[in-house]
Amino acid sequence: MLKKALLGAVALFALVGQAQAEDLKEFRIGILGGENEADRLRNFQCLVDKLPAAIGVEKVSLFPAADYDGVIQGLLGGTLDYAELGASGYAKIYLAKADAVEPILTTVQTDGSTGYHSIMVARKDSGISKLEDLKGKKLGFADPDSTSGYLVPLVTLPEAIGAPVKEFFGETGFGGGHENLVLEVVKGTFDAGTTFGSGIGEFKDGYTSGNLRKMVDKGVVDMNDLVELWKSPLIPNGPIVVRTSMNDDMKAKFKQFMMDLPKTDAACFSAIQGGDFSGFTEVNADFYKPIIDARKATIGG
Repeated sequence: MLKKALLGAVALFALVGQAQAEDLKEFRIGILGGENEADRLRNFQCLVDKLPAAIGVEKVSLFPAADYDGVIQGLLGGTLDYAELGASGYAKIYLAKADAVEPILTTVQTDGSTGYHSIMVARKDSGISKLEDLKGKKLGFADPDSTSGYLVPLVTLPEAIGAPVKEFFGETGFGGGHENLVLEVVKGTFDAGTTFGSGIGEFKDGYTSGNLRKMVDKGVVDMNDLVELWKSPLIPNGPIVVRTSMNDDMKAKFKQFMMDLPKTDAACFSAIQGGDFSGFTEVNADFYKPIIDARKATIGG
């Protein structure tokens, strides 16, 4: 019995040591699709430069996925250590494997809130100025795993339009991420599309943060070409998640680094988050329970 216990302890320590060694060699960051790859890599380069010294790894690697699901599958498979997800993306992971990742932080808006909105836009010169004008038209969603770009509109639009989405719109489709969706709306591929923004500040500026603000800052969209048709109820800001099996010391160092980032490097913080935020606050799985429940009831895991 003693021999068996000792062998078990040796095996356990070996596994712990292996996990710690893995964490100390390379820190792997997953980056959601939705924005062109060059911009995503540039925005996260500051973490490649800063994190090795801060958390004690040899290198930091970036893995930009073509869509949301690429990062989700990487987190489920344990091949990524950290990512910033939308609430629906986290819900998909939670429903598949609840202990795969831990949500540790989320962003705080400039007004102190911890939420944002789905924003539906159309071309200003399209003659569409309100939801009722979209009856029988083509609506574009951002990504099947997007909270603001799909799940929340799917759940909350029926009340606003007085009918199920499939009955009200003539056709729906996906734009291949938030940035591309807006560009497809501008091109006329979709009559309207759902993206996201803080809802704080002015629409003409793309609000204070979100996809529209990022596109304005990059000069790839002119808000004078767009009109806002609908704004959703407040959505919980997406979580920063880490691999649950990462050793506790690494988790603590990384979490502290991120919490300090708005003060230690405001430019890096803004680049990663895409706009103006006041900082981070701690969260756990309970914060996302409404979204988990909504996803489970509608589109599933």
